[in-house]
Amino acid sequence: MKIAIIGQQDFGKAVLEAFLSRGDEVSAVFCAPEKEGARPDALRAAAQEKDLKVHQFRSLRDPEATRAMKDTGTDIGIMAFVTQFAPQEFVTIPRHGTIQYHPSLLPKYRGPSSINWPIIKGDTETGLSIFRPTDGLDEGAVILQKKTPISPDDTLGSVYFDRLFPMGVQALLEAADLVLAGKHRETVQDESQASYEGWCRSAEAKIDWAKPIDHVYNLIRGCNPAPGAWTMLDGKKLQIFDAHKVLFRRFADVPGKIGEVTDVTTQSFKVTAQGGLIEVLKAKFEDGKKVSGGELAQAAGVAAGTALGG
Repeated sequence: MKIAIIGQQDFGKAVLEAFLSRGDEVSAVFCAPEKEGARPDALRAAAQEKDLKVHQFRSLRDPEATRAMKDTGTDIGIMAFVTQFAPQEFVTIPRHGTIQYHPSLLPKYRGPSSINWPIIKGDTETGLSIFRPTDGLDEGAVILQKKTPISPDDTLGSVYFDRLFPMGVQALLEAADLVLAGKHRETVQDESQASYEGWCRSAEAKIDWAKPIDHVYNLIRGCNPAPGAWTMLDGKKLQIFDAHKVLFRRFADVPGKIGEVTDVTTQSFKVTAQGGLIEVLKAKFEDGKKVSGGELAQAAGVAAGTALGG
């Protein structure tokens, strides 16, 4: 199989290595150029180490990108974590077209933060889709899907790195084989079931301690490790990562006020929310490093009665 890989970063690198390891020919790699001062892209570095042809176009709409893809004479294009828009005149060039990885069960959670949102919304299942890229964002026909449960304590990190990442690499191999063998089916997405979610960034990751405890806990899980759910402490942005949820059973169980620290130990500190406590196990100030909740509390002078938020 002769392929062209369009992608970037660690997922793109893993996909490249998976195809090479089974003997497929990589005719070219298309990778977005790094921003000034950024570390070398993992896919680009890996491809160049293997003496593969690497293209870094600022836009895949560039006629030079189209010519470069035509020159590859490739059987199929493989889009592995692509942040650039890829027009139809580019993706339809390979003999069997192009397939793309997306980490959600399309048509649900179209968009750039499709792993964060199912966790934030409390879903119990997510997955991945291999689909045909079109000019609509994540709207093309689906070729293959894989599902995975979301446990009550899963985080963005555990769902992606433990499951959707390795599952995605294997799914691209499987889908490419099906397409080249002519054994695949293309299922048009059901628009009545579709949802689009935008970025989950800092603005979306702000904690409202007055929200129900499940809402707060799911936000923390869905933003761990990025972008990091956050609150304010003495005018400084405090990001919370690893945490534990404790439900209140009786009115008598409720300590302190909403958003107030109620207990500090050597390992953690606890914050009251609506219907329960969040035990903060790992956190950091925006300009600091991740430490245990207890270490941060000690260093910042956090004690019972300290108010967060505001």
